[in-house]
Amino acid sequence: MGIVTISASYGALGGQVGPEVAETLGLPFIDRAIPASVAHKLGVSLDDAEAKDETVASGLWRAISSMALVPDLSGAGPLASMPVPDERAFREKTEQVLREVANSTGGVILGRAGAVVLADVPDALHVRLDGPPQARLARAKEYAGPDEHIDMGRLRETDAARIAYWRHFYRRDWHDCRQYHVVLDSTALPRNTVIGLIVTAARSRGIGRS
Repeated sequence: MGIVTISASYGALGGQVGPEVAETLGLPFIDRAIPASVAHKLGVSLDDAEAKDETVASGLWRAISSMALVPDLSGAGPLASMPVPDERAFREKTEQVLREVANSTGGVILGRAGAVVLADVPDALHVRLDGPPQARLARAKEYAGPDEHIDMGRLRETDAARIAYWRHFYRRDWHDCRQYHVVLDSTALPRNTVIGLIVTAARSRGIGRS
């Protein structure tokens, strides 16, 4: 079966590409189920779990993203001395959920630093979707709901929150291509082409149901 992790910048169509890749490979798409599982493990509400999820630019992540580029003068990196025990518990349970998926059904996982958490999983494909900000903004508007507000401020805030999540918990650069097997500009290619390339790469690594 195996695992495909997808790390997507805002507007890079991770939420649209991920489910179709999963369907084509015959694997479950793992996104909304992650905060629900984390909430169950911690005995907290789903709202609490979602508020601390990597895919949500709110609460802690707004605070972190405002400091994400400020270096720690001790040389240990950004935010090195900022203790966040509650958020660390959420992160640890999120990692546990991802590993449980990798060890059982397999699936396509969107976000949650999956490329880092599951870097040691042999039957995995780690994918990065990105593109120029203006092109991603146009794609986001194309797929937005009628009442969804999309602007460059939201794009920047969401990207900054996800960058901060990686830096704060893993001391990793979200954009570092060495963490991925495949990096695609999903704004420069048709969606079906992006899906086809990911599926081809996954099957070449033995991922998916025959």
